[in-house]
Order: sequence, then structure tokens, then C-alpha cells
Amino acid sequence: MGSGLEEQIKDIEDEIFNTKKNKATEHHIGKLKAKLARLRDESENRKRSGAKGIGFSIKKSGDATVGLIGFPSVGKSTLLNQLTGAKSKIGAYDFTTLKTIPGIMKYKGSDIQLLDMPGLIAGASKGKGRGREVLSAIRNVDLLLLLIDTQRPKNLEVIEKELYGAGLRLNQKKPDVVVTRKGSGGITINSTVKLTNLDERVVKSITSEFVINADITIREDITEDRLIDSFSKNRVYVEALVVINKKDLVSNEILDETVKKIEKTGLTVLALSAKNGSGLDELRGAIFSHLKLTRIYMKPVGNKADYNQPLILKEGTAVEDACKKLHRDFKKNFRFAMIWGASAKHAGQKVGLDHKLKDEDVLTIVVWK
Repeated sequence: MGSGLEEQIKDIEDEIFNTKKNKATEHHIGKLKAKLARLRDESENRKRSGAKGIGFSIKKSGDATVGLIGFPSVGKSTLLNQLTGAKSKIGAYDFTTLKTIPGIMKYKGSDIQLLDMPGLIAGASKGKGRGREVLSAIRNVDLLLLLIDTQRPKNLEVIEKELYGAGLRLNQKKPDVVVTRKGSGGITINSTVKLTNLDERVVKSITSEFVINADITIREDITEDRLIDSFSKNRVYVEALVVINKKDLVSNEILDETVKKIEKTGLTVLALSAKNGSGLDELRGAIFSHLKLTRIYMKPVGNKADYNQPLILKEGTAVEDACKKLHRDFKKNFRFAMIWGASAKHAGQKVGLDHKLKDEDVLTIVVWK
């Protein structure tokens, strides 16, 4: 096996490819895949620590950030311009966008930042076409729009493969695995569910690549890849939507067939024409819905509620989060809050900092003077 990290990775990839998977080899393959994941993480961390910024990363702003990603010339720049009024350069040739272009989409009182990323190509996760820089920049977004050309639907498979190879997991939750490290005693496996994809020997084999002594509690019927993901520090879990652009260039029958095929994979799909502006309202609504944003209308003591400029928070947040977003002194001087709306048991209910808010609640915060 080669001495360099990349050589080791290539050797293991070749060994996995050349090993026929069956009951006798699953333990060995599991261990190889775990080692491969560990070495890839190490390689990526080295590259990130030694990389110099090339203008792809950008400061987040607004209430949430959405990344537009797809092959060159798929229409990302046109879509950004239509949704936000930004001035991303448009051209009928590849690689028009060579840096990340931001814009703000205003919707239902929220400011949603959209980022037009440079075009992605096959091999991006291995550095082709400055792919590593593009993939690194999208690790911090709240939602990804995967743009594909209606005439090239198979590009979606390439995009998903590159994102997966870069450690991005679309529309998944983190694996429900608890790792409790200990000083000695080896590896102990506990499971609260029946494991139908792995046996204890394979679980221990994979685990041993990452820890020496630990109690592992598995709380879902996990797969080999998901178990490996649970140990990796390099995984990012992000919501994603598929957007089929240029729907005006194919028949309704072909479009419907493409949409149904993608929906069978569990992804939400919207079809539009960025150039003609068709389908943009549906996309705005889908973006807002998938970001799981909550609108809170503030009502100062003795005054009417402000329904024009809501406070935008993440779904499931509490009064404490509203205080923090408004002003740091609000939490420090907090007395109580009053709530009207879906989260209140009755109009004007008096609540504390831990009260969970719901969309379109009206909130009054009372502080010590």
C-alpha cells in the first residue's frame, strides 16, 4: 500500500471494487469502507486547513441562506436574478459564474439570501473544475436548490453523487447513534431496535476504525454507510429541493414523466422556466416552507401588533430566541411574555422564556426597567 494519503485512499477504493460482496466478505468490506471514510476525512481536513480563499465562500445574511447548485449553463444566474433582482452575469456558455453571487429574496416578511454558485461538474468532489471549493462553500447553507435542465435530467444523479462524495447528506437526519468513549474495556454494542442490515461483528469492525474503547448505543435500524457517517466529523445534513428549469423546451408528457421519476426517490420537485418567469411563485413558497421559518408579530406593551415586519425565527424556537434576536438586554431584563395565537392556551397567555412559539404568533415581551 502506498505511503501517501491519496495513494492509501486509491488502494482501498480498488480493493473494495475488486472484492465480491457476500456474507463471508461483508465484515472485511465494512472495515475497508470505514477506513476509507476516515482517510478521506483526514485528507479533506488537510486540504481545508491549507486552502486559501478564492472568493467562493460568502458572509451569510438575512433570515436563512439558500444555495443554487447545478451544472454550468443550467440557468442558476437567470433564476437568481428573477427571484432577487441581483445582477449575476448571464451567458449562453459554460462557466459564466466564476464566483458566488448573492441576492436577497423577500417573501412573507422574510429576507432569504440566495447564492448563485459556480457550475458543478462530474468529478467535483475529487477537485475537478475547482469542485472542492464550490462544495466547501455550500456546506453552510440552510437549503439547497438542485437545478437541472429539463433536457438533461440524468445530471441530477451526477450532482447527488458529487454531493454525497463531499460529505453532504440530503434530506437526512443525523444517524441515531450515541458514542460514549471510555478509558478501557473495548467496544460494547447496545441496540434499542432490531438490526436487519448489520450484525454485531460488522458493527464492531466498523467502529474499531474510529474508537478503541467505547459504549455504542444504536437507536435506528442502521445501514453500513449510516453507521460510518455517525463517526465522521465531516458530514453535513441539509434540506434540498430539485428544480427543473427550461420546462418550456419539452412537452408536458416528458416533463410529467421526469417529475414522477425524481419524486419516486423521495425528493420534492418543482418545474419552471426561469427565463419566462413561469413557476417562480410556487418556488418561493416551497423555499419558505422547506426552510421551516416562523413569523412572529411583535406587540409592544399598550400598542397594536406590527403585522408588516414580522420577526423571523426557525421553527420550534422559544421566547428566549426571540429575546436574543431582538436585543441582548431583553433576555437579561426579562420579566414575562404574553402570547396570542396557535401556541397560546388562551389569548394573552403569560409565558416564560422556554415557551415554544408557532407561526404567526403575536408576542409581547415585558422587561424590568
